[in-house]
Parts: sequence; C-alpha cells; structure tokens
Amino acid sequence: MKRIYNDINLASRNSFGVSESARSVVEFDSAEDLREIFGAERPDKWYVLGAGNNTLFTQYYDGVIFTPTCSSLTILSDDAEGVDVRVEAAYDWDTLVAWSVGEGLWGIENLSAIPSSVGAAPVQNIGAYGAEVKDVITTVEYFDVNTLEVVRLSNKECHFAYRESIFKQELRGRAIILAVEMHLSRLPRPNLGYGDVVNEVEARGGATLENIREAICAIRGRKLPDPKVLGNAGSFFKNPIVERSVAERLLSEYPDMPSYAVPNDDNHVKLAAGWLIDKAGLKGYRDGRVGVHENQALVLVNYGGATGGEVIALAKYVSQCVNNKFGVEISPEVNLL
Repeated sequence: MKRIYNDINLASRNSFGVSESARSVVEFDSAEDLREIFGAERPDKWYVLGAGNNTLFTQYYDGVIFTPTCSSLTILSDDAEGVDVRVEAAYDWDTLVAWSVGEGLWGIENLSAIPSSVGAAPVQNIGAYGAEVKDVITTVEYFDVNTLEVVRLSNKECHFAYRESIFKQELRGRAIILAVEMHLSRLPRPNLGYGDVVNEVEARGGATLENIREAICAIRGRKLPDPKVLGNAGSFFKNPIVERSVAERLLSEYPDMPSYAVPNDDNHVKLAAGWLIDKAGLKGYRDGRVGVHENQALVLVNYGGATGGEVIALAKYVSQCVNNKFGVEISPEVNLL
C-alpha cells in the first residue's frame, strides 16, 4: 500500500537537517505499488530517498521522492559455512550488522555504525575500514521503471567499484532497489589492516566479531558527530584516487601522508581526503552556519538553520583549498539535489 504526501518539508527526512521541500513524497511497500504509479503516468522527475543519510537537498525538489518502507529479513539458506539472507530495502543497515554479529556471521562487521538503509548500500557500494558491501552481496533486486518488471542482478552485473555501481551509472534514473541478498560467513575472517582498528580490537581482547564491532563503533563515535545533534551526512568527500606518480611526489614532501593500494591497479593510489583537508588547515573551520567538523575533516556540518546552498559553497571552498595545496581534486560522496 502506498502513501502519498504533497508539498512536504524534508527537514526530518535528511540527516543534514536542511529545510527544503518536495512536490511529492511516495512511501511504497512493494513493486506493485511502483507498477501502479509508473504504469499510469511516469513522473517527469523522481528520486529514491531511503534513510536520507547521503543526500543534500540544495533547493525545492520539483518532483516525486520515493521512499521504501519494506523492511523484512529472510534467511534463504543456512549451513556450516555460512548464511544467505534476503533483506528488503528499508531495513536499517546497522541493525543488520548488529544482527549478523549476534548470529556469529562474518562479512559486514567492519561496516558497523554506518547510517544507511540496506537499499542504499549497493548504490554507493558503502565501505569503511578496508571492507565494502560488494564483498558480501550476491544479488540485488530492483524495479525497472521502464519495463515495470522486477530484475535481479548478480554481484558481477552490478559493476561495483570504489563508491560506484551500475545504479549510479547505466541504471541511474531507471532502477529502484527492492532488496539485497548477501552471503555471510560462519568462518572467522577478521579484517584489521586499516587505521586504528587493530589497536582498538586488541585492547578489547582480540579479534572476535563483538570486539571488532565495538571497536569500530567507538572509533566512529569519537570522530563522527551524531546527525540528530549536528546535521551532517557522514563523509562528505570521496577518498581521491590518483596516479602513482602524483602519490610518490606527495609522499616525498609529506612522508606521513596515508596512502592505500587500489585493488588490481598498480598505476593508481588512494589517498585519504580527510588527511588532505586537515593538512590544508581546514579541520574545525567554520563559516557562519556551516563548517568542517573539529574531529573529522571529512565531515561537513550544519550548525543549525543552514541551507543546502551554504553547505555546497563550503564544499567548493574546501575542494579548492585542497587542490591549491596538493594539486589533488576531491569530489563529493554525497548525492546533491
């Protein structure tokens, strides 16, 4: 059953807390709800908004926003090696991680405390602390607004890459994700090779699922502000991937600069956008109602009453400062509307 709201304020539906409005919001439960809408008169402009944690509204949205409300979890198979699960789009991501850890299942524990819905996870290929959701996804099920059919894509067909997928490229404006299927392992596979994770885990007694989740939640809690207290969308910028020669030049000047290998690509290196912003002197920078968070330079915050335009202006300023200092382009991870 669908629910339609007209001329609705979106402040409570986006983690930045910006007070823009939309022409219509449609909450839907099923593919049949979407088929009724797109089969009758296809909206000229539309967007899918899940939990609203990775979207910045910069103006009135003169279109239809679709929000899934289906949120069940179904175990498809269960054996000694692992479990296959089907999780519907509106299911809260961190609730899924907590469930997985509680069931003794490995694969997404490093993705603890990421604010997201399950349906949004494959679009962005969410990742943190050396893990990405593509590592566990087997199938993504979506509604095709052109054919009005439900389509299933394998992991390979999703064309996952760093913060990328087919849903941001070829299927942009065509797919509405309904559910995600994943394989979670019963075999211990700790991934501790990123940042402060290993020290935090060892301090808690070693690499158990519970200790890894607690460690990552603690790290994120220290670095990232609660959107309910200070409006933000988590990491605003992607970590830039640069040619190896650029990374080597910067490392010769800044030996402490974090850098990471790019899987299956020896010609490029990933840099830490937060480090670049910090070294550009912008951590804690504030401009009126917006600013760069004092504990995590990747995070732009709304101190109260800011517009999306003010956030964008700050993002452009930060990008320009980083480019001026390092000759490196950083781009938003957040969806801008």
